Parts: sequence; structure tokens; C-alpha cells
Amino acid sequence: RNWEQDVDVPLGPDNFFEPGPRDRGQPTHFLRRRHKINFAVVVPHDFGDRQLVWTLAVNGRTERAVASLADAGGPWARAIRQRVAQREMPPWHIDRTVGIQRYKNDRSLSDAEIRTIVDWVDAGAPLGDPADLPPPVQFRDDDEWAIGEPDLVVSSPEIVMYAEGPDWWPGFVVETGLAEDRYVRAVETKPSRTGRFFTHHANTAVIQEPDPFLSDERVNGRPQGGRVSTPLSEYVMGKAGDIFPDGSGRLLKAGSQVRFNMHYYPIGEEARDSTSVGFVFYPRGETPRYVSRWLTIYDNKDIDIAPHSVSRSDAYFRLDRPTRLDGFQPHMHMRGRAMCLEAIYPNVVVPRVNTRGVMEREMVACVDRFDFNWQMAYMFEDDAAPLLPAGTILHTISIHDNTAGNRLNPDPSKWVGYGQRSTDEMANAHLTAVFLSDEDYERLAAERRARQPTGW
Repeated sequence: RNWEQDVDVPLGPDNFFEPGPRDRGQPTHFLRRRHKINFAVVVPHDFGDRQLVWTLAVNGRTERAVASLADAGGPWARAIRQRVAQREMPPWHIDRTVGIQRYKNDRSLSDAEIRTIVDWVDAGAPLGDPADLPPPVQFRDDDEWAIGEPDLVVSSPEIVMYAEGPDWWPGFVVETGLAEDRYVRAVETKPSRTGRFFTHHANTAVIQEPDPFLSDERVNGRPQGGRVSTPLSEYVMGKAGDIFPDGSGRLLKAGSQVRFNMHYYPIGEEARDSTSVGFVFYPRGETPRYVSRWLTIYDNKDIDIAPHSVSRSDAYFRLDRPTRLDGFQPHMHMRGRAMCLEAIYPNVVVPRVNTRGVMEREMVACVDRFDFNWQMAYMFEDDAAPLLPAGTILHTISIHDNTAGNRLNPDPSKWVGYGQRSTDEMANAHLTAVFLSDEDYERLAAERRARQPTGW
């Protein structure tokens, strides 16, 4: 709600708790943009079912946060019901009516689970029998790595972000220090605890000798003084690390470097960051069968969004080798509404394993409720990962909503095109993929047909 200014609200008539002590350790400084505020308030054991109210008054507007021990849902029960019933929480934005529906990281609720929560709230959110309570959930600390403890961490130099001014896109190249080739089982890019407050995104790439198996720059990487810079990992809001399927991984070569491409925005006060990328390796001597790669499909020059309108843009990428797709991650900005990934098959007879009959194209996956604040990679289950013949054209369809109905839209009266800022737009599809030999493709296709001859 506060995008314009930093706000200081001293303890007193505009920042207080009631009943009891008015100072309960609540914050007094509030940064612009959205930020999590977490703090604990301890009440006496005989507090009972009274309500504890935190009041904030700023610029003529008063907001109150209410908490109670009276029932399990407290003041948030109705909000929980609304978000769950509308499938806004937990965040999972795959269209349930088309494409693949089996994912390793699916956090969505079933219809029956949603009905249970709705009925519970409608009944008054009763606590139930305390003896049936499960152990408290132990949330992972933000400083912990989602991929587990890394074997190697490479960090960018510390920067000081200015308090006021334009966004900043610095870049750094850092040596990995590797003296031998290693295969990567998992990788994660992670700003520092303070840096997360003003980091729009952090992209990392590896600079090393090119892969002779590949030729397309969007796959093999961009020329970099006799070497190539190949996409490695990304931090955006809502995304954790990348853990590759069993038997596949990235190759990090001896003498390689990591390139950090950062995007920072000012938050009204100086702040510091040093972003790190962590690697979990396969054991020495263990070589995964497949090298996992990050493909990006984009055609951002096609983005042309008129004021008060909804627009569509399309991009295409031809696979010149048989390919297994392991994951799909849409990337757009604040006006992004949806992105779908379609496979257009070559006009040849192939041992198809993922269709329900002869067809020229098939929807792979569709995110129909894209949320800029919850960007994630959707990782297909092993038996659902698309097996695509050489010559398949991958087609992305991106929808941008520049109307007042988009709650994240900062200004529907503005024309919007491609750009790096959150108020500009992008339409990138990041794909985790493995290129297959013809023999491996035929073998995997036959195994897939034997297990599930009727579809995805």
C-alpha cells in the first residue's frame, strides 16, 4: 500500500497496542514498497479470549491489526477462507484445465481440502481438540539454503545501494576457484538478508569453454572472449533454488567464472548487499547421464501494451534435437497475467508418447494467474516430463493486463513496452531441459508408452 515514501511512526498516539502496555516492541520505521514485518508479542497466561489491537495512524489514515487467542483462525479466518477459496493461497498458478497436471513441487490444495477449510471458517473457525494438534511448523530461516548446505559458494562484492535515484543494474564477474570439472546437482542464487529488501532480481551465468554439442546462442551462451556466458540460476520473488532430476545436472568446468547480473532499486535509505550462488555437487567420479540446460524463449520486441487494454505476445523456439523438458518458469512483471507453453510438432511420423492421438500441437502447461510476487519454476514429475522430437517448435503465449482490474498495475493510463524496470514488461519463459540422443529418445519414448499409453 505504500509505494511512495518511507514512513516513521514513533511510539505514541499513532503507534500503540491495547490493552496493556502500549509499547510491545512494534516497529516504528516502515520502508516503501512491500515488506514482511514479523515480531512476537507475549501476553500473560490469563489473557483469555480478549483481542490485542495494534493501531497505526499515518497521513490521516488509521489501520489496525487484531489478534486473539479465542479461536484457531483469529481475525484472519475470513481472509484465509477467501484466499484459499480463490486459489490464491497456497501460491500455485497452473491452469487446472489444460496441459500437464503432475508436478514435483505442486503445493496446491485439492477441492476436498479447500472445502474442509471453507467449512471450518463458516463454522466459526473452532479450535477443536488441542490433543489433536500437530507439532508446530518449523519454518526455514531465510538465511538457510533451499537446496541444502552448498559444497561451493561464490559471492559478489558487497555494494552500497543509494537511498534515492534510479534503479541500478550492476554486473560482476567472480572466479569459482575450481581446479577440476564438477557436475552440479543443485544450484541457488541468493541475495543477502538485507539485500532481499531492494533486489528486483539476481541472474547468474557461468563463463567457461563452449559446449561443442550446441550452437544456438540462447542455449550454448553468448560469446565471452573465446568462452561463453551461459545462464545458470536466478533469484526472483517467490523462487527457491533449482534441484535437477536424478541423473542430470549442470557442468561447472575448472577455471570457470560466475557472472552476477543484478537489478536493485532504492528504498529511501542506504543499504548493502552481497549476493551468493551456492552449488551442491555430485560426488567426485559420478557423472550424470544428462547435462541439464536452461533455455529461454522470448521475443520481447513483440510487447506493445496500450493503456487500459489486455494484450498478447508470442515467441517461438525450434528444438533441433530430441528434448526432455523438466521445468517451466514464466517471467513477467507487474502487468503479467498469463503465459502458456505449447508444443508444435514436426510434420513427420515420430514415436509420440505424450498425445492422445495424431495432432499437430499440444498445450504443455499454462499459468493462468501469474503473480509477480510469487514467481516459481514448475517442475514436471519424471513420468510427465514432455519428451519432444527434434524439430518441435516451442510456442509461448503471454498475456499482459494493463487495466485497472489488475491489482498490481501501477498506472493503467501508461503505454507499456519491453524494459528492465518492474513498471516495464517482459515475457520470458525459462525452461529446464535435457537434450537427448536419438537412441535415448527412442528408449525413453518406448518406456513411457509402456507405462502410460494414453497421454501425459
